[in-house]
Amino acid sequence: MSARAELPPPAAALFPDAPTRLRIEDALTRALLAATRRVEQGSVLPTLSREQLRAELAPFDFDTPRALESLLEWVVARLEHGVVHMNHPRYFGLFNPPANFPAQCADRIAGAFNPQLASSGSSPLPVEMEAHVIRALAQRAGLPPGSGGHFTTAGSEANYTALVCALTHAEPRFAREGVRAFGAPVAMYTSRECQPAWFKIVHQAGIGRDGLRLIATDGRGRLDPVALAQALAADRARGVVPVLIAPTAGTTGAGMIDPLAECAHIARAGRIWLHVDAAWGGAALASARLRPLLAGLELADSVTIDAHKWFATTMGCGMFITREPQALQAAFGVSAEFMPSSVSQLDPYLTSVQWSRRFLGLRLFLALGAAGWSGYARHLERAVAVAEQIGAALSERGWAVVNDSPLAVLCLRPPRGAAPVREIVQRTLASGRAWVAVARYEGEDLVRVCVTHGESSRADVEELVAALEASRG
Repeated sequence: MSARAELPPPAAALFPDAPTRLRIEDALTRALLAATRRVEQGSVLPTLSREQLRAELAPFDFDTPRALESLLEWVVARLEHGVVHMNHPRYFGLFNPPANFPAQCADRIAGAFNPQLASSGSSPLPVEMEAHVIRALAQRAGLPPGSGGHFTTAGSEANYTALVCALTHAEPRFAREGVRAFGAPVAMYTSRECQPAWFKIVHQAGIGRDGLRLIATDGRGRLDPVALAQALAADRARGVVPVLIAPTAGTTGAGMIDPLAECAHIARAGRIWLHVDAAWGGAALASARLRPLLAGLELADSVTIDAHKWFATTMGCGMFITREPQALQAAFGVSAEFMPSSVSQLDPYLTSVQWSRRFLGLRLFLALGAAGWSGYARHLERAVAVAEQIGAALSERGWAVVNDSPLAVLCLRPPRGAAPVREIVQRTLASGRAWVAVARYEGEDLVRVCVTHGESSRADVEELVAALEASRG
């Protein structure tokens, strides 16, 4: 082809003109708002079976193009009936809140510009914006000036980052030789109430699942510092090398906060990396009233916080924050002459497990910018108030709140003579009126209720209470 030859036009279906984009974007915005209103009035649970979904997907062979407008209409309509609605005000389930509006806007902006977050050379503003948010969180947590970190896909990646940093910090030769550099078995320590992703993380990092020590709790769902000290002493006596202690601030089952300061003292005495998994509870930093619950967090070497949990951004959006940012370069630094780096100490490809990555931090930047710490404080404190209403209403009906979490998580024991917990939860889910879960807390099955929706109302509380009462038998 000659240099003057006419090029074929762009593929219009992939790159429509501006008027078409405006029309479709506007129609999509209206469709999503309408769908959200319908979801709030309908079932929390999916109403389409897997067989129905597969049958409806079968005609999409991708040989015949379809109009984008009709595809969007189909997807929105099917999502109304094909997912558990975490955006429903009576979803009292796992740590998956509906996304706040600024974060949704961030996804549209990031999708349009599509910056590559690996390098500050190609994406100076996004990299600086993310670093700014990380520094703000580090300061809020009481970590020293110079602390840093990065955004991650989720808490699991952040916790994995912590273990790799801890291994590299404990034995610099780990970077080249792996766990062979230790010349002895390696172990990390966390509560038996930890997030089960730790089993995958120790596997990934090469210390093996036998290297994960699950420490007993104190009878109230919190890691027992005495049991931790005993486990460390026993392991050292056998020649095992402890590299990481990882308490939790907001356990998955019961929302409990481990004794962070005690764990920090034990870690420092043993020269062991301390990492706090605050994926859910870390958001309490935004509230002056709730912030003291995290006393001891400022002593951590590193912290995980998931913005897509209680900060309510879109999925998935985690953060790894550390007082030792140089440990990240030691763990993840590589040589890549082709990368357009300009400020290497900020380049995420040199300080994280990832390479190509979406502009995740914009979600929290916009949400924090729009609401401020005070707006987020109202969001968090409102959730705690909703949880207190639920607990009070059910206590009046003979239910018992068994855990004492201050983080809007309730573990409930039904009244004497009620159906078994798992049956109550199954009946509640089958009704479609609300979503709750089963939690195993200190050896007992309980009904788990977590307030995740920023707009759950008194009417939603009453409907949840009525649904549980009807399901108890």
